Amino acid sequence: MSTDRIITLHGEQELVQRAGHLFVDSREEFLVAASDLVTFSPGVNTAFREGKRPHVVPGLTMRKLYTRRAVADPDSHRRLLRIAASGIEVRICEGPLAREAIIIDRRTAILAGAPVRGVRTYTVVQTPEVVDGVRSLFRATWETATDLADCTAPPPLTEQARHILRALAAGHTDEAGARLLGLSVRTYRRRVAELMTALGATSRFQAGLLAQGLLTEGVSPAAPR
Repeated sequence: MSTDRIITLHGEQELVQRAGHLFVDSREEFLVAASDLVTFSPGVNTAFREGKRPHVVPGLTMRKLYTRRAVADPDSHRRLLRIAASGIEVRICEGPLAREAIIIDRRTAILAGAPVRGVRTYTVVQTPEVVDGVRSLFRATWETATDLADCTAPPPLTEQARHILRALAAGHTDEAGARLLGLSVRTYRRRVAELMTALGATSRFQAGLLAQGLLTEGVSPAAPR
């Protein structure tokens, strides 16, 4: 397989600088598959603000596919509704995604890697066979996913849940988080486990990243009582 069609970028800034122009060139399809609103949003939103946005032209299909993690709280759900109201098709799948990716015009796939020390890598692939495979995975998952309009809005986060999110985002130990909330360590750990289930997180590290994204979206806890 030719490696000159595969480039690895480090972080959202490099994604925008070196691959942002690909968004503008989109004419047929702009497909996004992401577990949550954290993976691609910083880079894509930055590119869009800089004018590197797909032109809305006749025939352009824009679809975004997320897991349940993206609708784990009311704020994220409302954001997705705004995205859908702009004309982008949004669906929610029940299971995990085979790969988080952006697919542009059947020619380019941008694959997101797991963050390492807070920095995520993005692999830009233009090898036709690979792009076609990623697109096929997207289409198969899209066909069985639920339209956002048919997804029930999640209940509002409790004040305590918001405090726990902030503690996770700050990287506090269970002992420190429990002290901040005035809970026993055992109770704190149980509440963290419940939040991880609601967020669809499989690890504390992942929950912390998701918490940062939720807090950035405006899920800002009030001061502890």
